[in-house]
Amino acid sequence: MVNSQVPGGVCVSRSCAGCGGRISDRFLLFSMERYWHSRCLKCSCCQAQLGEIGSTCYSKSGMILCRTDYIRLFGHTGACSACGQSIPASEMVMRAQGNVYHLKCFSCATCRNQLVPGDRFHYVNGTIFCEHDRPGAALLNTHLQSNPVLPDQKVC
Repeated sequence: MVNSQVPGGVCVSRSCAGCGGRISDRFLLFSMERYWHSRCLKCSCCQAQLGEIGSTCYSKSGMILCRTDYIRLFGHTGACSACGQSIPASEMVMRAQGNVYHLKCFSCATCRNQLVPGDRFHYVNGTIFCEHDRPGAALLNTHLQSNPVLPDQKVC
């Protein structure tokens, strides 16, 4: 992000990427190859005016973010918690318990099936399990199979 001063006497007509209005302010911001009013370049999460809180902003998944929210959403290191490889800024991620994963790495430790948004999973001691392979599921299934409840039985 660059904070620029429009040179005196030079009439430069620029439109703001945030509001679309003409920028006639003395100062304007240039970020992500576009010009912005100082008041319009805001964090998508906390709405902080980015020109006021620093000279850095982040962009990922169509969002403009302050440093704090970028780290909160995408992690400190930008490395996948499963494989340790770097996660490019343009890549979508999965999150669990504060850890960040490549989409392909967010999978069950037992069956290796990739989990997708909406899937139920269990996070046990830093390991991801699908609903079917969760620890204790085998014991639960064995118990249910050895003591079946028939539809015509009444539990009192």
